[in-house]
Amino acid sequence: MTQQSDQPHLVWPDNQAQSTKTSTSPTPPVPPRPSRMNALPASIFMSRWLQAPLYVGLIVAQAIYVWQFWLELYILVTNVFLSTKHVSDTELMLVVLGLIDVVMISNLLVMVIVGGWETFISKLGLDAHPDQPEWLSHVNAGVLKVKLATAIIGISSIHLLKTFINAETLDEKTLLWQTIIHMGLVLSAIAIAYTEKITASIAPDPSRK
Repeated sequence: MTQQSDQPHLVWPDNQAQSTKTSTSPTPPVPPRPSRMNALPASIFMSRWLQAPLYVGLIVAQAIYVWQFWLELYILVTNVFLSTKHVSDTELMLVVLGLIDVVMISNLLVMVIVGGWETFISKLGLDAHPDQPEWLSHVNAGVLKVKLATAIIGISSIHLLKTFINAETLDEKTLLWQTIIHMGLVLSAIAIAYTEKITASIAPDPSRK
């Protein structure tokens, strides 16, 4: 005959079983706390905020360009509809190109203000914003330089087109130098883009520490 043990069987209560199950579940990782910087490195890093007044000044320049755009548009509408003087196609095209020039310079200011602030000063927190520019999601110093160079080429193209339309009143030396300067800007933009491509294609060596 086998003797039954006098010790009772242990039964886990439901709350203890739940606590044991919960204790074994993985906990979410805690992000590491940033290390505290010394006074000198912190001061050097905070010096980036000295650029903030520069970008505020560019915002003021943006407002001036908006005023200039509406002023030129008002003059154009007045000369076309309210003035007895006939506006030729060449004059109308020159004024329209001037308006496009103002818009492109304004776009250049927006790229410098938004992209420069995001790159060199502080994050704008536009990840969930529906109006976030597409180029801002992958912007860095190199990409910003390429985009600025492309915008400058567009502005130079507008000026060169205005020069060719008004070529009768200009000498050949002026036309030649404006063309040379425009081609120099194009070559500079190509060199910047190619350098950025080479830099991005170089993979870091994991063996180096």
